[in-house]
Amino acid sequence: MRSISEAHVARAGLAVVEVAALDDATAFAVQELLAAQCAIAAAERTVHEPGEPGVRLRLFLDLHPDGQETPVSDGGT
Repeated sequence: MRSISEAHVARAGLAVVEVAALDDATAFAVQELLAAQCAIAAAERTVHEPGEPGVRLRLFLDLHPDGQETPVSDGGT
């Protein structure tokens, strides 16, 4: 997979998540769960690295609701 760019995590509330799963169906199910909670740049395909088990899927998340500057918080911090 490509390197994570500084722009992907340029401010609080932006995150990169890499999912490792046995198969495409599982990886995309995780993507759907995350998409229900926050804005994501969804992946269209998984990647299989030769010699490694399973597949990987990289997602880019934005925890800012409706473009607000303050990320969503669980209130714990």
